[in-house]
Amino acid sequence: MGSVSKTNKGNPMLNIDDWEENLKQRYPEPEMPVKNKEEFRNYVDSDRAKTVREFYRLNHKLQTYDFVSKKEEEFLKFNKKEMSLWEAVDFLNTLVDDSDPDIDLDQLQHLLQTSEAIRADGHPDWFVLTGFLHDIGKVLCLFGEPQWAVVGDTFPVGCKFSNKIVYPEFFKENPDSKDERYNTHYGIYTPKCGLDQVKMSWGHDEYLYQIMKNYLPEPALYIIRYHSFYAQHRENAYTHLMNKKDIEMFEWVKKFNPYDLYTKAPKKPNSKQLKPYYEDLVSKYLPATLKF
Repeated sequence: MGSVSKTNKGNPMLNIDDWEENLKQRYPEPEMPVKNKEEFRNYVDSDRAKTVREFYRLNHKLQTYDFVSKKEEEFLKFNKKEMSLWEAVDFLNTLVDDSDPDIDLDQLQHLLQTSEAIRADGHPDWFVLTGFLHDIGKVLCLFGEPQWAVVGDTFPVGCKFSNKIVYPEFFKENPDSKDERYNTHYGIYTPKCGLDQVKMSWGHDEYLYQIMKNYLPEPALYIIRYHSFYAQHRENAYTHLMNKKDIEMFEWVKKFNPYDLYTKAPKKPNSKQLKPYYEDLVSKYLPATLKF
């Protein structure tokens, strides 16, 4: 991957090539107790609030219907790289998600925190695997994508942006908000058309769903595809686009959400000790290599 300038105004994040080297300076190891639920997703008081705010300004300005269509055309050919899941995980070890105000650990540790909490509660193995896989789509960064086009809350494009989305004021910079095709309640969609007919903002959720759609049970696929769709599974802002199946499947998304959010803590899981279990689990459901 080519070097990206640290002064690139199109991305509030630092060059991902320099990420690991710079982590300790930007995100010193916190000495703090585990958070209460009310403290998570705090976009006001967090020390990282300025970075998160700028991230969402770019995200909301640039995630248009046309942009999403172009990214689908580019990435859903799956001709970038073929690699094992573990190669993808190794890359994610260098990534910290700056759209997230809650955690400074690398992505493998977050995935293990999520999946281990699910496993401890006795859920089926496919649910445990989903917890481990859910953020793997962030390998988009490996292909030079800015993080505002990879991570963060997702939302429909092609219809009016809900004021329930985080930082809704930034949508005034999005040209779709002034386009009569896209700025009404339903936009290009019809009542209860089903989310499979709705184009979502581009990012790791949709990308990973498309990679995994032939391998995992349907509830797992809903979790992967919509786990960042907070405007719906937390605020019910887009129920008018959902069909009966969506509503049923979103119970799984809601079941997953607390594991994604509230298992985040500074303590690092023992990845070396846990890896054999996950190697067996991955091989049960997935092929040896995947096309990205």
